Amino acid sequence: MAVKRVADTSSKGQLANRLRPGSARVRSCVTNGHKAYVHGDGQSAFGRRQLDLIALHVEDLGGFDVVSEAQLSLCRRVAALETQLEMLEGQMSLGEAVDLDQFARLATHTRHIVQALGLGRGSKRKPPPPKTLADIVKDSE
Repeated sequence: MAVKRVADTSSKGQLANRLRPGSARVRSCVTNGHKAYVHGDGQSAFGRRQLDLIALHVEDLGGFDVVSEAQLSLCRRVAALETQLEMLEGQMSLGEAVDLDQFARLATHTRHIVQALGLGRGSKRKPPPPKTLADIVKDSE
């Protein structure tokens, strides 16, 4: 299941389980990580692409362990907008007519959410280079 890929790397479902003890049937399948959407198909091309984008954005923010629920929610929203934009771009590439006003509004909303998340123009975060033996010796002194 495509949702499992995201849910397995996240402690968010576990947090929800600790905050609301009891039967899993009381909570939503989305909260439990069994479904991507309340209504809809998480296995569709749209759903799979959206989950990929969510995972990429969360990785840019530092990973599922450090992202708040609000940030995760914004990542879901921006991924949905980006997926819709990609679908419209695909239609344009085939010479099909698209609503350019809708395209522009989606792009603007995407930019606003990306800025709110702090994922703007900066370069990707790179992990620090591994320490050399000289660094380790210097740190121990």
